Amino acid sequence: MVIVYLGVGSNLGDRRKNIKLAIKSIGSLKDTRIIKKSELLESLPCGGPPGQPKYLNAALRISTNFSPLHLLKQLKIIEHKMGRIPAVRFGPRLIDLDILLYGDKLVHKQNLIIPHRRMFERDFVIKPLIEVL
Repeated sequence: MVIVYLGVGSNLGDRRKNIKLAIKSIGSLKDTRIIKKSELLESLPCGGPPGQPKYLNAALRISTNFSPLHLLKQLKIIEHKMGRIPAVRFGPRLIDLDILLYGDKLVHKQNLIIPHRRMFERDFVIKPLIEVL
């Protein structure tokens, strides 16, 4: 099993409920276990269209047997099942699930970059991440 760190965020609907459901869904994935979750952190939107609601953010430490690309696929399935519709970049979203770190791997694919390329620029990612390290 590999230790992986995930970012979770929501700024539409019942944000707290969305994050709880996403975490429950991640914990239900085969060969995946949630080890630790951070407290929720409220933050202003970073980029995207003006007038968006504030985000709630959290981080998770999980262990999984999934490869980075298979884990990404599973996270996208969870987002889709929860009702996320791809829209404007950095726009409002019901749920956002990101792979921040995957063991000691560096991944640079068209649809996946690990470590997450902007995580070090964002307090709303780093603060929850520090809680689960």
